[in-house]
Amino acid sequence: MSETTTREQRYDHGRSVLDAIDGAAGVNVIEALADISPELAHQVVAWGFGEIYSRPALAPRDRQLVTLGMLTALGGCEPQLDVHVNAALNVGLSPQQIVEALLHSSVYCGFPRALNATFVAKRVFADRGLLPVT
Repeated sequence: MSETTTREQRYDHGRSVLDAIDGAAGVNVIEALADISPELAHQVVAWGFGEIYSRPALAPRDRQLVTLGMLTALGGCEPQLDVHVNAALNVGLSPQQIVEALLHSSVYCGFPRALNATFVAKRVFADRGLLPVT
């Protein structure tokens, strides 16, 4: 986006990226912020998705792998992991690839965090009729 784009144009662009990646889960997060911090919602959409997620150097599936790893490493991010496991599926990662990424994270961030993330993935997979993962 150019520096001359308006705040509304940046939001609209980010919203199209958010919708394509996160679908309803992302919209739910934005709507949940409406009565407490609409500015945070705006920044997540306009900057997070409009400026960062839309950059061409990494494909959406690669961005989701990075995001899953970071949220797992941080710990305590299970609601965001739920959104991003769904997003990872939306952009073409298979359940097996997601499980493998979370297994790989156990080496770097420990079993408790990898377990928590894997149980989030299990709930998402169950909700989407993708269990058992083989």
